[in-house]
Amino acid sequence: MIRPLAVAAALLLAPLAAQAADWPRATPEAEGLSAGKLAEMEAAVRKGDFKQITSIVIVRDGKLAYEAYFDDGGPGATRNTRSATKTVTGMLAGAAIARGRIPSAQSPILPYFAGRPAPQNPDPRKAKITVEDLLTMSSLLECDDQNPFSRGNEERMYLIEDWPGFFLDLPIKGFAAWTAKPADSPYGRAFSYCTAGVTTLGAAIQAAVGKPLPDFAREALFDPIGVGKAEWQASPTGLAQGGGGLALTSRDLARLGWLYADGGVWQGQQVLPKAWVKASVTPKAQIDQTRAYGYLWWLYDLPSAKGSQPAWFMNGSGGNKVVVFPNLRMVAVVTTTNFSSRDAHQLSEKLISDYVLGAVER
Repeated sequence: MIRPLAVAAALLLAPLAAQAADWPRATPEAEGLSAGKLAEMEAAVRKGDFKQITSIVIVRDGKLAYEAYFDDGGPGATRNTRSATKTVTGMLAGAAIARGRIPSAQSPILPYFAGRPAPQNPDPRKAKITVEDLLTMSSLLECDDQNPFSRGNEERMYLIEDWPGFFLDLPIKGFAAWTAKPADSPYGRAFSYCTAGVTTLGAAIQAAVGKPLPDFAREALFDPIGVGKAEWQASPTGLAQGGGGLALTSRDLARLGWLYADGGVWQGQQVLPKAWVKASVTPKAQIDQTRAYGYLWWLYDLPSAKGSQPAWFMNGSGGNKVVVFPNLRMVAVVTTTNFSSRDAHQLSEKLISDYVLGAVER
């Protein structure tokens, strides 16, 4: 059924979407990048030094300064960047809060699952789990994708139909004497990488806005910045997977990065609140000695021969990355199919450090 309000909203967004589709271009030299260094990068990629890189896109000062494709897909192909999707879900949480559909990041999540059976492993602390807990991978539920013994490991979630139910049913985690409790951790949160939590956050956003997550993404984020094709993966019950698997073109991934590099503004339009962008890339949890985590953004410095640069990362398995360098007003997108390589992230980061940052001349 076609909803009149939805049609009206689409008509209102159409001029903005058409404007956003125009991506300004520039030569690398015009944006302070060494064409010679970028040519060296291409040669290294084609030689196989970084295994299966499929595309590289660089944006500087809002202009598409460089792009290269190393497979048969080209610029029109969508790239499954796996967990980079999580950062998109964080953006949609900000959009829902900006529209008043979720009161704040401190809002509890359980009210968005009213009418469901009571979660297993009942505990009063479950009622206190907030949107922010899921945005920062720091809820008290026992969920750790990096631990194959964890009850919340994502591979266990994929075996059942109800993915949010899987997460909500998890027990409260315990903290052994040799592990850091939240109160003893930087920022008061114990980080634990948990895809099921972000999947559940996507379901909560969907319930809050009253429409499927892909429809809300199109309305609140993708159309305003000119994102074209968006291919979501779904759970067995039809829930769009906010925790991974969204496929976008490399250029459109760069649009998402540039939106954050420019404080939530796209071509003069405030698409996401500046305060949300700032909160998203402010450390909220500590991953390890060198890396922090914001609202589904990885935050750490990337070294180069010209010095380290602070960076914000959308990271996905295989070494897929959208990297924002705020001090350089630059975004780098690297897509890969290095899914079976243990050193995939290191390879992508070496490519960016040695060649993308190495190309910066001003």
